[in-house]
Amino acid sequence: MKKNKIFSALTAALLLSTATGCIEVIDPMNSPVSSEQLNQSADAYNTAVLAVTSTLFGNFTYGGSSSRANDFGYPAFFLIRDATGQDIAQPNPNWFGSWYECSALGQSYANSQLYWTCYYKWINNCNKVIGLSGEDPTTADATHKHGAGTAFAMRAMLYLDMARMFAPENYATNKNAMTVPIVTESTTIADASNNPRATNEAMYAFIISDLDKAEACLSDYSRGSDKKVPDLSVVYGLKARAYLEMEDWANARKYAKQAQEGYTLTTEAQYTSRETGFNTPISSWMLCLTQKADDPCILENDADTSWGSNMCLEVNPYVSGCGYAANYGYPLFIDRHLYETIPATDFRKKCFIDFTIDDIEDEDEQLEALSAYSDHPDWLRRTADAVSGWGKVGGLPLKFRTAGGETGRNNQYIGFLVSVPMMRVEEMYLIEAEAAGMMNESEGIALLTAFAQQRDPNYVYGTHQDAYGNTSTPAFRNEIWWQRRVEFWGEGISMFDIKRLNKGIIRSYANTNHLETARWNTTTTPEWMNFVIVQTESNYNTAIVNNPDPIAPTSISPEFEW
Repeated sequence: MKKNKIFSALTAALLLSTATGCIEVIDPMNSPVSSEQLNQSADAYNTAVLAVTSTLFGNFTYGGSSSRANDFGYPAFFLIRDATGQDIAQPNPNWFGSWYECSALGQSYANSQLYWTCYYKWINNCNKVIGLSGEDPTTADATHKHGAGTAFAMRAMLYLDMARMFAPENYATNKNAMTVPIVTESTTIADASNNPRATNEAMYAFIISDLDKAEACLSDYSRGSDKKVPDLSVVYGLKARAYLEMEDWANARKYAKQAQEGYTLTTEAQYTSRETGFNTPISSWMLCLTQKADDPCILENDADTSWGSNMCLEVNPYVSGCGYAANYGYPLFIDRHLYETIPATDFRKKCFIDFTIDDIEDEDEQLEALSAYSDHPDWLRRTADAVSGWGKVGGLPLKFRTAGGETGRNNQYIGFLVSVPMMRVEEMYLIEAEAAGMMNESEGIALLTAFAQQRDPNYVYGTHQDAYGNTSTPAFRNEIWWQRRVEFWGEGISMFDIKRLNKGIIRSYANTNHLETARWNTTTTPEWMNFVIVQTESNYNTAIVNNPDPIAPTSISPEFEW
């Protein structure tokens, strides 16, 4: 079987000057299907609406082929963002290593084109639908109204992501900090060639406006059991996220509370299930993506260009031997210190292999200890052994399980057909608690405690005050931050929180499991978390003023003492 190779740090992201023939430069107004063509078919509008969500996962959106194992859609950006911080460790850097090692992230590299291509393609899909929905979709027929609501909600979500990825300062710190250019259904080619980056203030006003329109369009919409499309609860959830960033505490709390209606928290049995853990939509999931058997990311390259290949460890090494995480030596680990701050009574700790198992010298005893995590402990041992220069099982994640039970574990074409959450109700509980606490701390502490005790019945507020290493925010916000770090590990939230709270990162400390050459400690938010705009855009758009190219620290940091 032909396998893609992991490139070295610099060659992993080809210079655009040598790869422009392979990279599509996005013309925001360029569409493979014209509005006239769409209008010619009775089903065309519905097809355009479907594309708003169906194209987010499973396709080679960036390169058009399986040549990059991080080109499988929206969830890839979860790992890109999480890799920039401290909560994911990569002893053997994988396809997300450039963001972990701050390598090849400048404006002339293909890594920077990756965000631009994917996000603006998805935004363009939203723009098509909005452009076809009429001047006032709220007065249109149900089909056009609900389709427009989907497009407005998803466009807001995408711009909210981009604002947080590209702005060098958060909204609360600097409303005039630059985000990205806003491209809408009415943007012309002439407009796009002189389209400056929107300020935080302008971008968030645009996002809230889109969400207001989505709320009006989806007010009478029911999606049934299909959580792959947004409904009113998701609109409320997106408003809660936006208002949290804006530190509009009253609105953040209001919409987070409204978003919770109809959902229940993930239970311990659901969270730690060996069969359906984080691979199947459940009562707490508000919005998700689902891998399909006919997705290009599954059909090509032995399904290795996929979320499952990067995150699901239980793949039989004696049958297919596939999977970047399971069998090729490139799994993502939980940061050792974060793991060690999770109490044994917190059920979320069961999603990660105990570091003390590496101290067990007897092989049979070690396999017995690993059986507490998987029906195939020997596979986990082989996963660790494949990690070049590492060979340790401690910190391996089993949060995202292979789908399809034993059949899926023995056939990656089934095992990688997983669903991935984009929004969970737990986030709404924690936004509500944080927003309430910023207005009335005792009320926020009560809400936080009630939530935390659903994960750890022994939780007492203040337990984790030694877990941060950064006291730039008050104790209450640190407690919220810790809960979010543990709850949403691998779900793409951690970088947003680091930037929102003006945190630094800590990777260098005694017994760390971070790559030796990337053991950096910072007291402020790392520069590499401010993504740069690709050079092809600034060449075309004369109004672009870019962020500085990020530069990696020149030496490792002294060990931090907790």
